[in-house]
This record gives sequence, C-alpha cells and structure tokens, in this order.
Amino acid sequence: MKPWRTTAAGGAVVAASTVIAWALAHPQNSLGGNAVRAVADIAAVVTLGLALVPKFDEPRYRAELAAKAAGPLVASSAVWTLAELVRVVVEAAQAAGVSVIRLDVHMALKFAVSTAAGRSGLTCLAAAAAVLATVVALPRSAASAVAATGLAALGLTARSLVGHLSASIVGGFAVAVHVLAAAVWCGTLAALVLTVERRGQWARVLPRFSSVSLRCVVVLLVGGVAGAVVTLPDPAALYATGYGRVLAAKVVVTVALTALAWRNRARWLPAARAHRAPADVSHLRSRIELAIMAVALTLAAALAVTG
Repeated sequence: MKPWRTTAAGGAVVAASTVIAWALAHPQNSLGGNAVRAVADIAAVVTLGLALVPKFDEPRYRAELAAKAAGPLVASSAVWTLAELVRVVVEAAQAAGVSVIRLDVHMALKFAVSTAAGRSGLTCLAAAAAVLATVVALPRSAASAVAATGLAALGLTARSLVGHLSASIVGGFAVAVHVLAAAVWCGTLAALVLTVERRGQWARVLPRFSSVSLRCVVVLLVGGVAGAVVTLPDPAALYATGYGRVLAAKVVVTVALTALAWRNRARWLPAARAHRAPADVSHLRSRIELAIMAVALTLAAALAVTG
C-alpha cells in the first residue's frame, strides 16, 4: 500500500474512533475538541517515530532509512504544528466562552500566557514548530535526529502539565512515562510502515523494534495503571462517567493490541528474521497492528479533553 493510502486509511480509523469516543463521553466533551486533540497527538507520535526510525536499522543502512523518512517527517511535523495552533485557538475560545470566529487576539494571548493549559499548549506548539524548523533547515545527521527526537518528546510530555493527573506528582509522572512509551512503540511502527519496503529491511529492523516495543509495553502498562488508580475514585466510575467509559474502552483496546503484538512477536518476528516473511505480509501485519494503535491513541486523546 502506498504511503498516501496508508495515511488515508489511518485518517478514516481516527475519524471513526473520534466519533465513538465522543459518543461514550457525551456530554462531557466535544467532537471538535476530540478531533483536534487526536490529530495533534497522533501527528506528534508519528513525528517522534520518524525521527527515531533510522536507529532501528544497522549502522551502514541508517542513512538510507533516514533519507526515506525525511519527506514524511516534514509532513508529520507540519501537520503537528498546525494542529497544535488550532488546538490552542479552540481551547482559548472554550475558556473565553465564545466561538472561534469571535475570539480576538487579546483573549487568545491571555489564555496562552495566564493559564496552565495555555502555557502547556504554547510549549507543545513551540516544540512542534522547532521540530519542523529542524528537519527543514538542517541536513539529516545524527545531531539533527537527536534534536528532533528530543523536541518531539518535549512536546508530548508537555501535555502532562495539565489535565486530570496534573495535581498529583505520581499521576503526572505516570502519564508522562505512559505517553512516551506509547509514542515510541506506536510512532516507530508507523515510521516502519512508511519507510520500510523490502523483506531484507524488515529482517533487520523488526528484531530491534520488537525488543524496544516489549519494554515500551511494560512501561506504558505500569504507567497507565498508576494513572488510572490516581484518577478514578472507585470502579463504578468506569461506567458511570464519560471519562470512565472512554478509559474502559481504551483498556479493552490496549489489551487487544497487546495480545496481537505478542502473537506477532511469537510468529511474525521469527519468520521475518529468517527472511521467510514476504514484504507484503510484513506490511499487512504492521498495518493491522497500527490501526488498533490509532484507535487506542484516539481514545487517549479523548480522555485528555473529557471533563
């Protein structure tokens, strides 16, 4: 499947998941807020993955993979920057109690500077714009890759400054770790789908990805459980509140995703390592796993904007 087709299919999955998340949480969130946050979060995750992906190949092939990732990295960081700008504007309008059309510059600046949510949004926007500037203005090198990776990680973790877990040190740390682990796992797989084409490439990169993803799954599960314990007052909240229903759906999807990833590790990985898995089979398996990841990330984005 061509990259643009993969992107279009991913967009359809995110759109459907956004509607489902809104229906689960209604009236405690908005469809527009869900959509903007989902686009920003997923673009950030893909950006981080594309910045990291050359490290998953052998040293002599990393320049080739970096060149392949360059175009998608510019596109994802541009989408991320635009989505963060829209997100700041939408949240400023919601805070001011006016429509986006009636929001003026003074109200937007006051929200961005005077509120924790605004400052967090500005940090995310600045990080996204800095990644975009880095990948456009600087040649691909180890130093620029490290800079892009660090800035993307900063933009992702800045979100933990506000929200349901911000009042708790344990909760804030848990969500930051959870977010980074999920971003590395999901973002790198997305980057592999967009850049890896040949069976030999899959044989080289998949074992490294599997090793890292296993660690990421353990970390994100621990962080997610810790965050849920801090956030939910009692188990009944899982069905009695919009936040709880979205969280319950995310847990179900995460369990399904983890089971699929484990199955792929047991069957797909040995075949790919031995050059017995054709490239089209590897692409199909990775796209299926990635589609479920997109659902989980969209639900996570909905959690962040559910009151």
